[in-house]
Amino acid sequence: MMLDETHDPRLGSWLESANTPATDFPLQNLPFGVFRRAGSDESFRGGVAIGDQILDLSAAVRTGVFGAGGVAPAAFQAAEAAAVAPLNGFMAAGAHAWSALRLALSRLLRLGSAQEMALRGCLVAQSQAEYGLPAHIGDYTDFYSSIYHATAVGRLFRPDQPLLPNYRWLPVAYHGRSSSIGVSGQQFPRPYGQALRGEPAPTVGPSQRLDYELELGVFIGPGNPPGHRIPLAAAERHVFGLCLLNDWSARDLQAWEAQPLGPFQGKNFATTISPWIVTLDALAPYRVPWERPAQDPAPLAYLDSADVRAAGAIDIELEVRLQSNLMHARGEEPEPVSRSNFKHAYWTIAQMVTHHTLNGCNLRTGDLLGTGTQSGPQPEQAGSLLELTHGGKQPLTLASGEQRRFLEDGDRVSLRAWCTRPGLPRIGFGEAIGRVLPAEA
Repeated sequence: MMLDETHDPRLGSWLESANTPATDFPLQNLPFGVFRRAGSDESFRGGVAIGDQILDLSAAVRTGVFGAGGVAPAAFQAAEAAAVAPLNGFMAAGAHAWSALRLALSRLLRLGSAQEMALRGCLVAQSQAEYGLPAHIGDYTDFYSSIYHATAVGRLFRPDQPLLPNYRWLPVAYHGRSSSIGVSGQQFPRPYGQALRGEPAPTVGPSQRLDYELELGVFIGPGNPPGHRIPLAAAERHVFGLCLLNDWSARDLQAWEAQPLGPFQGKNFATTISPWIVTLDALAPYRVPWERPAQDPAPLAYLDSADVRAAGAIDIELEVRLQSNLMHARGEEPEPVSRSNFKHAYWTIAQMVTHHTLNGCNLRTGDLLGTGTQSGPQPEQAGSLLELTHGGKQPLTLASGEQRRFLEDGDRVSLRAWCTRPGLPRIGFGEAIGRVLPAEA
């Protein structure tokens, strides 16, 4: 990923809230999403987060600012595509269009822009917006890219062999359910299902071991034709950007049903993503080398390259916060319960994309890949309650005095993520918030 003028940390915006150190959305970020004013019957449309506002791209296109001097024709065409919800058309346009619009937006929104007055009328406060899914998601695949998560979970079920032999050789994944993916604010009833609950035969009832999973989502831009593989060197040209992803898990249902074909009803009832997609362009300054233990086997040739080893990982801090019903009633903020970092992932985004297409599988624009639960090397960096509580044996105690082995009705889970580096602005992802409702009768 190349750096250009849009990454200059000295740039500021004429929008004051975009210049505060704590904002997720400085001028150097410019993530894309789909929104409308809350409570309105307006059509959903494309927008860009900047400070505490949203630049309404549909309104901005109508002002003519993208036809002004200094804005490339490619940026105008990209702005028209990004103004339409869902964003599949813009995502399909490819990296040249994404970068052209990013450059135009950076110039239009920075201090000294001649278009400031025209664009101030195109802003909508994020606090007054509601969000839709940013893309039509045709397919959803969830990977298992954290070796720390895989080992911790495996140790609970297979103490003698926590990590299965294939893990170090290929990015393990399963196909999920796209119809139950919702945007931040999603609420869902506790799922029902079959499970063994201390009796010889399974019973049907509400899950008793409901969990969250701290993940990132990867949105596919241009796809590949059936039967054609995506080589590692080209993989990231097919990635539009990243979001937060919580792939909720009913651990008791999953444990009973997963053998031999993997997750089904333990996973397909809900998945929550954040509304904003942060582009790979915005994340370019936060690249770090991809590493794995020296004693582990080298990846097979199709999953290995000097470029991936030099800068295939991304330094993204990840956090889970939990708020119980009691905390909400008291006005207490959600409590941080774990932190991790995506740089610890055993497999990179490019490797996941390439392996997904090894057999000729065709990815399509708007497809979503989950990275799998992102846990770090320390116990407090666990990305799920299953790990934090050692399978429910060691309950987590909240500041409110409540304990959690797994999620209870009314619990709100908030995922957050951000990139920081000395001398560079904070690049944030916003939030992915979900709430567990009581099971339906």
